[in-house]
Amino acid sequence: MATAQNLSFVLEGIHKVKFEDRPVPELKNPHDVIINVKYTGICGSDVHYWEHGSIGSFVVKDPMVLGHESAGIVSQVGSAVKTLKVGDRVAMEPGISCRRCDPCKAGKYNLCEDMRFAATPPYDGTLAKYYALPEDFCYKLPEHISLQEGALMEPLSVAVHIVRQAGVSPGQTVVVFGAGPVGLLCCAVATAFGASKVIAVDIQQQRLDFAKSYATTSTFMPSNVAAVENAERMKEENGLGAGADVAIDASGAEPSVHTGIHVLRNGGTYVQGGMGRSEILFPIMAACSKELTIKGSFRYGSGDYKLAVGLVSSGKVDVKRLITGTVKFEQAEQAFIEVKAGKGIKTLIGGIDV
Repeated sequence: MATAQNLSFVLEGIHKVKFEDRPVPELKNPHDVIINVKYTGICGSDVHYWEHGSIGSFVVKDPMVLGHESAGIVSQVGSAVKTLKVGDRVAMEPGISCRRCDPCKAGKYNLCEDMRFAATPPYDGTLAKYYALPEDFCYKLPEHISLQEGALMEPLSVAVHIVRQAGVSPGQTVVVFGAGPVGLLCCAVATAFGASKVIAVDIQQQRLDFAKSYATTSTFMPSNVAAVENAERMKEENGLGAGADVAIDASGAEPSVHTGIHVLRNGGTYVQGGMGRSEILFPIMAACSKELTIKGSFRYGSGDYKLAVGLVSSGKVDVKRLITGTVKFEQAEQAFIEVKAGKGIKTLIGGIDV
């Protein structure tokens, strides 16, 4: 390993990983930079590929480098790069859009028809010593933000996009289902956006305890009853009156979807951020009669990463508290095992030379 030029953590098949020395990326575009990756967070999608070998229609057919939540140090810059220099510390946005399709030209590049997203088949991820990105997909970190925090800009950007999709504004009441990393960050962003009440919902007391100390005004554990009953109890316990202004699902669990629809006031907004089964039962009558605004949310788009860095830089969002621990690069597989077992909130894998 010590003599490897670009040691990478590669998924070959279900529960089958290896360390492999891949070629060092080259500057193929004058606007690109090469980054020495220092920290990478483990995302649920990484674990899902490791556990199942696929997510929906995305199937691992060839060996693929895992990882997409990363930060590092610029080691090379292309001849046309103007905003970065060697030695700059950056958060890495891991999805490169084509910039030419209709969604890209409409400013919705997260919906790009030809997106090349790290660790989504067939594209390699960032769990390697070096990774190439266009300069405008790298976000320079202020000196007071660590590289560990920089790795969390990816899940924070997901949360920023969800909360922006919901249009959360000062004084609103927000319910967030799922107190995992993205759900917790949704709570933090909603609070930063001025929500007067932010309620975290989960079925694990330990997660709710953390959420209460982190960025919520209250928490709620659903009972094993109908979604309408849980929604009514939540409204009563939290003084929501006719219902919440915004419901965000970051769990993908069908009961959460149902409860989210029922806990909203007439004219409220529902955003689906969590991915669950491809098809579920849906309370369409309630959605129609309340005239709800219902939106999906996928990854992140224009301005989300920049805002994420700004929220952390200003102290409005604390991502450091979500970091449970850091393991060495050589222990990457053990980190996956622990994350699959539900240990901690966010585990980071250090770079090969950290």
